[in-house]
Parts: sequence; structure tokens; C-alpha cells
Amino acid sequence: MDKQLSQHRASIDAIDDEMLKLVNRRAAHAQAIGKLKNGTVYRPEREAQVLRRIKESNPGPLSGETVARLFREIMSACLALEKPLAVAFLGPQGTFSQAAAVKHFGHAAQTHACDSIDEVFREVGAGLADYGVVPVENSTGGAVGTTLDLLLQTPLRVCGEVDLRVHQFLLRKAGAATGAKKVYSHAQSLAQCHEWLNRNLPGVERVAVVSNAEAARLAAEDDTAAAIAGEAAAEHYGLAKIAENIEDKPDNTTRFLVVGQHDASPSGRDKTSLAISAKNRPGAVCELLLPLARHEVSMTKLESRPSRAGLWEYVFFVDVEGHRQDEKVALALAELGDKAAFLKVLGSYPVAVL
Repeated sequence: MDKQLSQHRASIDAIDDEMLKLVNRRAAHAQAIGKLKNGTVYRPEREAQVLRRIKESNPGPLSGETVARLFREIMSACLALEKPLAVAFLGPQGTFSQAAAVKHFGHAAQTHACDSIDEVFREVGAGLADYGVVPVENSTGGAVGTTLDLLLQTPLRVCGEVDLRVHQFLLRKAGAATGAKKVYSHAQSLAQCHEWLNRNLPGVERVAVVSNAEAARLAAEDDTAAAIAGEAAAEHYGLAKIAENIEDKPDNTTRFLVVGQHDASPSGRDKTSLAISAKNRPGAVCELLLPLARHEVSMTKLESRPSRAGLWEYVFFVDVEGHRQDEKVALALAELGDKAAFLKVLGSYPVAVL
């Protein structure tokens, strides 16, 4: 047995040496490409293509998700040789937004915490950050209105998306839920855990704050308070995990958007996000959907939000399959432009790979 172990370990050492050489060869090519491009070093469509190819050609035994995460980190480190990316997220440290930023850009990116979603947009708009990662919707709590409003108001473009499986924890300084007088969390997380709170903490005050990590920080300073947040926040603020996976739905997932000064080129599997409003006449909303159907463009999301232009007027946020440069999507958009009172293409970007 000892001889077999030694043989396997020697083989692993040899493979590690070869992997080290190959990774550095890859990094050298990435550096050369960066010099040739002499501009934007991050290409979301190229990264999406690489990760898809890796997942599809993976022979195992590692899962496709696992090898994609490994290659995400390799690409992140190679990109940092050209220029470390500055990525703004809704802080403080330990939020799900930070986890989404790391999932999308890898650990080599320089993540920067912001106090609000508005600040994320301002940082990117002012060039203080290359990209921003902001929550846009949750499978339980619904849309994040602030993000939708800012996509309308600013010139920033959507250039990526991140789907993050969200597990919620009840956190406290003390070792039990007994005695808690208030629960801090983001409004979305309070909604995601509504039924659990009704069953387990009836009558306890629920206080909405700007982020889950802020909730954890407040709970760390108050013996009578608890927080709903993620595992990273528990570790960062030294809180005990009183209960875990307290979200009402086991498939609870938050979708984040990556915003920047540009969107992405076609990757082969893309989405396009739009904001549109209908003209004030009978059947106008139905007319907005006809160009999509006529040109066989599949709609994956339709969300309405009150417009600030007037009382009882609404803007519709729509996601469709395909890139705005794809022929069918381009034709549908041209027709939509004629029919809609307002149309803004928020961005075309690769469908989330990880």
C-alpha cells in the first residue's frame, strides 16, 4: 500500500510541475494579447466562450462546474497581469453582491465595497471602478427596483450576469435565538425568509437595512439583535450561526448584473435587456410584443415598473434571447423602435455560465 501511495504521489507531483509550466505559458500568451489589444482587456464574450468550451469538453471525474471555476480563477489571474480589474459591489464586506463579484471576476479582481447601489453606479460612471455588480432580481423576493431605475437613468451598459444560489443564516452574538428583540436584514432577505420568521420569531421586530453585511455588523454590536445574512458575513463579523438555510424556498437564487461603460460582443449564447414604454392608446402594450413574436425572438422576462414621466405610466423591462447584433433581434428592435413611446437597449451580454 505504501508503495502504491508513493507512486500516486510521485505522479501527482509530476503533473503539478507540468500544470505549472502550462499555466505560465497561458499567462504569457494573455500578456501578449493584452499588449496587442491596447485597450479594454476584459472581454466578457471571450471568457464565456472559454468557460462553455471547457465545460462541454470536460471528460471528468471533476464536474463541469468545478473545472469552470478553476479556469475562471486562471483567467482572473492572467487578466490581472495585464491590468487588475476594479470591481464595485454593494457592501460592506461579506455581502452576496461581493460573492457574486468574485464568482464572475475571480479572486484576482480588486473588489471595492460601496454603501449603496447608487454608489456602485457612480463609481463605475466616474471611472473609479471598471465594473459594478448589482442585484437585479431574486427568485423569491422579486425585482430590485433601485437597480432597474438606475439602468434607466444612467448611460452604463449591462455586460454580464451572475446567478448566485443564496443560503440565508440567522446570526447572533449569543448562541441562541431566544431573547432576540429585533432582526436586521436587507428587505429582499426579509422577504425571502418571511414564513420562517413567522414560525420561529413571531412578534420580533424586522428592520430593513441597506445590505445583509450591514445587518451582520449591527448584530455584532447589539446583544439583543439578530441578523439574516450569508455565511461570509458570519465569519467576517464573528457571529454564531443560530439557524441555517432559513430561506422559504430551497432554490432561492439571486440574479446580479455586471454594469460597465460597454456591453459585450456576441458570444454565441446571449441575452439582450431592454426598457420600453407603450404609447397611450388601446392595445399599445400588446403591440410591443408583436415584433418579438414576428421575428421569432424569445422573451425570457417581462417586468413592469412605474415611470417617473407621469402618474400611472409604466416602463417594461424585458429580457430576450440573443444579441442585439443577431439578425432577428436587430429586426425586432428596429420595429419596436417605431411602435414604442420609449426604447432603451440596456445591453447585450453572455448568458451566465457559472
